[in-house]
Formats: sequence, structure tokens, C-alpha cells
Amino acid sequence: MIGLFKVKEKQREQAQNASRGGGASVKKQSAAELRLHKDISELNLPSSCTISFPNGKDDLMNFEVSIKPDDGYYHNGTFLFTFQVSPVYPHEAPKVKCKTKVYHPNIDLEGNVCLNILREDWKPVLNINTVIYGLFHLFTEPNSEDPLNHDAAQVLRDNPKLFETNVRRAMTGGYVGQTFFPRCI
Repeated sequence: MIGLFKVKEKQREQAQNASRGGGASVKKQSAAELRLHKDISELNLPSSCTISFPNGKDDLMNFEVSIKPDDGYYHNGTFLFTFQVSPVYPHEAPKVKCKTKVYHPNIDLEGNVCLNILREDWKPVLNINTVIYGLFHLFTEPNSEDPLNHDAAQVLRDNPKLFETNVRRAMTGGYVGQTFFPRCI
């Protein structure tokens, strides 16, 4: 019990010193921040993926991932995703949005992403690395069976050559149907 009082007293002393400018203030990290810090430090990304922190390294809960597929329909495109991590992470999946407008069966025009591990198949044993690999996989193997963009999914199913043409047109900056896609190549 005496040890506990000494620890509390030392913490109080450190807080007072920090408030007087006598030392650096140490912000206590939440369990979600600790887990996220571990996840990020253990990232094993493909060379075509990068992570950045637009709000600085102090805001781990919001970051961006850039994916540049090196194979498939989306070869050489650059796609930016934002991640917002919940304070209850890893018990809740991160919120992921695609900031790049893309013609894709699993990403709608508002940037919502249809990836099972971001919804019903999320489990706390999964991590940020798993999500990034899942997103990367959407570009190498788009899934027409679980679409958000039903038109793109139908074209992929019925006419893969036309789908490829539409993807190229969208990525180089052009219209697919009535929708304009800014250049992302």
C-alpha cells in the first residue's frame, strides 16, 4: 500500500512540474492508441503502399494510406484512403474512405468501401496491416459479387474487356457514362 502512495505522489509531482514548465508533459495513451501504435510499428506493407499522418505523428487515430497497384486493372493508378480509428479499437473496425474517385465495383462514388473485414467479419485479432492488404487486394482482384457500384460490377461480370476500358478511361481522367473521374495515373 505504501508503494501505491509513493507512485501517486510521484505522478502528482510530475504533473505539477509539467504545469510549471519544469518538465515535459506525458499524455496518457488510451488502450486503442497503444494497440494502434503497436499495429503501425509492425506494419509490413507492400512497396506500392505508403502511410502518412497529415495531422502529425501525435494524431495516430487519423491517417492516410496511398495504394499504387502494380498489377491488374488498376495498374499504376494512385488511390488515397483515409482511416479514422475509433477510441474502442480494436473492438471496432477503423472507418475507411477512398478519397480518390474511382470506377470500381467495391468502392462507390462517395468513397465508401465494401470490404468484409471492415464490416461483419471484423474481429479484434485483425489489424491495420490486414485492412491495408484487403484494400490492396480489391485493386488486384475486384469482386463483382459484393458490389457497392452495381454498374461497374455488372460490366465486370458481363464484359471484362469493356470494364478494363472503363477503368483506363476513368484513371486517365475522363467520363464513364455520365460520371467524370479525375486523373489518378
